[in-house]
Amino acid sequence: MPLGALLVLLLLGGAGPASAHAALDSTDPEDGAVLQRPPGHVTLAFSESVGLRDDSFRVLDPGGHRVRTGDTGHADGRSETARVALPGGLGEGTYTVAWRVVSADSHPVSGAFTFSVGKPSTTVASVDTGPTEDPLTTNLHRIARYLSYLAAALLIGTAAFVALCRPPDAAPLRRPLAAGWWTLLGATVALLVLRAPYEAGTGPSGALDPDALGDTLTARPGVLLLIRLALLGPAALFLARMFRTPVGDRHPRPGPLAATAGGALAVALALTWAASEHASAGIQVPAAMTSSTLHLLATALWLGGLTALLLTLRSAGDAATVARFSRVALASVTVLAVTGVYQSWRGLGSWQALTGTTYGRLLLAKVVLVAVLLAAAAVSRRWTAALAATAAAQEPARERVPQPAGGPPAPEPPTAPADTGGAAPATAALRRGLRRSVLAEAVVAAVVLAVTTVLTGTQPGRAVDEAARTVPAGGVLPASVTTIPFEIGTAGRGTVQITLDPGRTGDNAVQAVVFGPDGSLAAVPELRLSFTLPDQHVGPIDAELVDRGGYWSANTVTLPLPGTWTMKTTVRVSEIDQVSEVRRIRVER
Repeated sequence: MPLGALLVLLLLGGAGPASAHAALDSTDPEDGAVLQRPPGHVTLAFSESVGLRDDSFRVLDPGGHRVRTGDTGHADGRSETARVALPGGLGEGTYTVAWRVVSADSHPVSGAFTFSVGKPSTTVASVDTGPTEDPLTTNLHRIARYLSYLAAALLIGTAAFVALCRPPDAAPLRRPLAAGWWTLLGATVALLVLRAPYEAGTGPSGALDPDALGDTLTARPGVLLLIRLALLGPAALFLARMFRTPVGDRHPRPGPLAATAGGALAVALALTWAASEHASAGIQVPAAMTSSTLHLLATALWLGGLTALLLTLRSAGDAATVARFSRVALASVTVLAVTGVYQSWRGLGSWQALTGTTYGRLLLAKVVLVAVLLAAAAVSRRWTAALAATAAAQEPARERVPQPAGGPPAPEPPTAPADTGGAAPATAALRRGLRRSVLAEAVVAAVVLAVTTVLTGTQPGRAVDEAARTVPAGGVLPASVTTIPFEIGTAGRGTVQITLDPGRTGDNAVQAVVFGPDGSLAAVPELRLSFTLPDQHVGPIDAELVDRGGYWSANTVTLPLPGTWTMKTTVRVSEIDQVSEVRRIRVER
């Protein structure tokens, strides 16, 4: 196993399919916009194509009541957009739009934003966009996905082991093949049933809704799961035919036509994952789909083959079978290295994402596990070499004897018993050592596959970077909201609620609302706001607030540098009295 290629694999390989969840690029109306006239529709633009649901949009009026909207669809037929029609005659105030769509890679994303008609409301309707994924549904869905990966590896890898490594007795491998087939069947059905509540972010009971299941069966993820189920039928027929061997032949060997059909089935099964996960969206989709398919097949050959080898060694495994699998494993690792490097580059996008994102940290954890796996594989190769050397030493030397022409073949010359010196116990000891190292490989490989399952459901670093440059996929831009109490003489304490949107470097909008002691809106003669960055000797920068009748605002306040700014608020409570308060706020880049 070449060390250089393995180090590349350790650094970046084996990340699983990767590209991006859909990131929200823009909204129309823009988040926080104040419009003179009501809009006729709301349009969202995403970084990739998205699937829509009946409840993809919820629009709430200033009082928090749901607005009756039209049908949801794509704007101008563009699959990377979502649009909903609004009714005419929207009143004055701030409206909240909560949205939820399904990325092309099959993962749901959601968020919310606001716009105002006429002027902003003094209060904004509180809306819970809901979790992107219900915890229980997510865990069940994740378990089903892991079992489907594991079953596919067991099914494809074991069948390939029988065909390529030609064990002397394939009968013990019937059981893992059957287990892989039935597990993949059950996991696929579970994924199909759980699809609707997974997309909706609801509990598993949502799987009982027949309408939701009907929608699943016509959407792309559901169609791919149905194709996977359909492929399991021909796969069962192929396995049955492969093991239908003549009496006395303990090794099933599929013919060229059957072997080609089996390979095509394996590729088709792998494509159902590639077409429904990260590889189906983002940049370089054709290359990513090819890489993802090859990656899954190579994983199956290695992991499924390890399981088959372990069972073979328990019965009648020989050195030739082990040597053949060693060659298959080396080819699989080479494919994993190449595809893993590409997919990791595609998913990470930058070196900073390796430590600065959840995806990158999971990838680093997988690096450690792969290092352990390769250490176990190195031990297995040493056991394999020792077993092969022992088997070669025990092979009796045969003397070539000329055969008489036209007559029956001469009998085999008697072979003198070799002085093995305990060769049989030595061979048994080698097989036991190889079984232990292969078992360690299989266990660690199963854990690596579990981490891969989590990776395929985690937003890649490239998508996180894209979302940070626009609008986060999980919601609105993070406005900074600060509440400052102040004394109103003998009347008690009031508060000023200051919203700095988006709370980042560059241009920001400021809104300030003053509340009296009883929590109602309070009118004050003057409200001043300034910002200073002491560390950089910047400021004070005056916000130049304007009384809008019920609240104060400034359309643009430019904060040029990130850091911890000092925000000074001065409230004039009468013609002669004023109070000033200072707060420190964090401004991000």
